[in-house]
Amino acid sequence: MVTSTLVISMAVVAVLGVFLMQSIATSVLKSRELAAVEESRANIATASGYLAPQSAEVADASPEGGSGGQAANPVDAAVSALTERSGGRYDVVVFNEGGIGDGRASGKIDYTSIPARLRLKVQGSEEGVLFTQSVTLRYLGTKSPESGLAIGGRVNGTYEIYHLFPLDAEETTLLAVQRVLIGVGVALVLLLAAIAYLVTRQVVTPVRLARQAAERLAAGRLEERLKVRGEDDLARLATSFNEMASNLAVKIHQLEELSQVQRQFVSDVSHELRTPLTTVRMAADLLYESREDFDPAAARSAELMQNQLERFESMLADLLEISRYDAGAATLDVESVDMRDVVLRAVGDSEALAERQATRFELRLPSEHCMAEVDSRRVERILRNLLFNAIEHGEGRDIVVTLGADRDAVAVAVRDHGVGLKPGEENLVFDRFWRGDPSRARTIGGTGLGLAISREDAMLHGGWLQAWGSPGEGTQFRLSLPRLAGSDLRGSPLPLVPPEVEIRRAWRGHVTPVMSPAVAEVGARSLENADAGGFDVD
Repeated sequence: MVTSTLVISMAVVAVLGVFLMQSIATSVLKSRELAAVEESRANIATASGYLAPQSAEVADASPEGGSGGQAANPVDAAVSALTERSGGRYDVVVFNEGGIGDGRASGKIDYTSIPARLRLKVQGSEEGVLFTQSVTLRYLGTKSPESGLAIGGRVNGTYEIYHLFPLDAEETTLLAVQRVLIGVGVALVLLLAAIAYLVTRQVVTPVRLARQAAERLAAGRLEERLKVRGEDDLARLATSFNEMASNLAVKIHQLEELSQVQRQFVSDVSHELRTPLTTVRMAADLLYESREDFDPAAARSAELMQNQLERFESMLADLLEISRYDAGAATLDVESVDMRDVVLRAVGDSEALAERQATRFELRLPSEHCMAEVDSRRVERILRNLLFNAIEHGEGRDIVVTLGADRDAVAVAVRDHGVGLKPGEENLVFDRFWRGDPSRARTIGGTGLGLAISREDAMLHGGWLQAWGSPGEGTQFRLSLPRLAGSDLRGSPLPLVPPEVEIRRAWRGHVTPVMSPAVAEVGARSLENADAGGFDVD
C-alpha cells in the first residue's frame, strides 16, 4: 500500500511539477517579452530623430564629419543615446542598409548574435513592425554566451535597429522556482507516504494481530482471544473471531470428553470381557477335546465355537492394545536383535494361513547379520499384520518379503500382486476399521485394527509404516525403523515403489533413440511374464 501510494504520488507530483514549471516559465518569459517590446518601441522613437535623412545629409556635407554639435555619424549618435537610455540592461545594434556608415553596437555585443533569418524579416518588413526571436548572445572578449531575446525593426526606411535583452535574471528566477517545486514535491511525496503508512498500519496491525491469534489458536491455544476496540468493521471482526474461538473451544472440549468416554468404555468393556471369556474358553476347550465322543453335528458345533472364540480373543486383544495407545500407556521393551530372525519368525507364524490360501512366500534377506534395537514382539506383530493383509488381498499369488539395511536404518517390505490400492488410499489403509472394498467378503477375518495398531507400533519405535499400491499391480508396505533406539530416521534403505514397477513404467513410457518400439514392447511383455512367473527380474 505504501509503495503504491509512493509511486502514484511521485507520478502525480512529477506531472503537476512539469505543468506548473512550464506555465510559470511561459508567464515569466511572456511578461519579459512584452516589456522588451515596449522598451524597443520607445527606443526606436528616440533613435528615429538621430537617424533622420537630413541628419545624414548634414553629415555628408561636413568635411570634419559634424555640424552644429551634432554627431558626425547619426548611427553612432543613435547608439550612444540608446546606450545611455538602457543603463547597461541590454545592448543595441544599428545597421544602415543604404551603405551610409557601418553597423554600430553598444557594449561588447557580437554582431553574430543577430540571426540572419531575423535580419531578413526586418529588411523585408514595413517600418514600425517589430520582430522577436530567442537567440544566444555572444560577446567579444572572455564573457561566455547566454540566452537572450532579440527584437528588431526598421527605422526611417534605411536603418535596422536591434535590441538584445539578456534573460539571465529570468533564468535565475526560473531555476529558483524549479528548486522550490522539486523540494515541495519531494516533501509532498514523503508526506503522502507517511500518511499512507500510518493509515495502512491502522488497518494492517489489527489484521496482523488476528493472524497471529489464529495461528496460536490453530496450535492448540484455545484460550486465545482478540482485544476489541471501537465499533468499526475490525472491531466486529475481532468480536466474531472471539465468538468463533469460544465455540470452537467448547466443541473441542465436548469432543475430547466424548472421546475419553469412548476410550474408557472400550477399555473397561475389553477388561470386563476377559473374565467371562476365560470361563467360556475353558468350557470350549473341554468340549473341543471331547468332540470325538459327540455326534457329527455337536462335534462340528464344538469346532465352530473354538474357531470363533479364537477370533473373539484376537479382537479383544486388538481392542486392549488400541486402548493402551489411546491412553498413552504403550511402552517399548527394546533389545538388540537380528532382523532376519524377526522376519523368519513372522513368516513362520503366517505359513499355515498362506498354505490354506495357496500362497507362497519369497524371501529376500541379506546374507550378513542385520542388527537393530527394537521391541521384537511389536515388530513381529507388525510383520504378521502385513503378511496377513498380503495373503488376504494377494489373490493367491506369491508374496515377496525383502529386508534391507544401511548404516542408520533397517526396512522390511512386503509386496503382493493382488488387487492393489486406488489413488488416495495409501493413507486410508491405516485408519481404524477401514476397508478398501466393503462389498468384498473377508476370507481371513479380523477386527480392522491390525494396520492401525501396526502404524502405532512403528511410530512408537520412531519409524515409518508406509503403503504403495496401484490397481492391477498389487501393493507394497514398507516398515522403516532406526537401527539405534531413540535416533532420528532420515531415510529408508528400501524404495517404497517396487523397482520392477518403476522399470516397467519407464520402459513403456519412454523409448530411447537407439530402442525401437518393437524392442520396447518385447521388454514390457518380458517384465509382465516375469511378474506372473514369480522369478526375480533384476
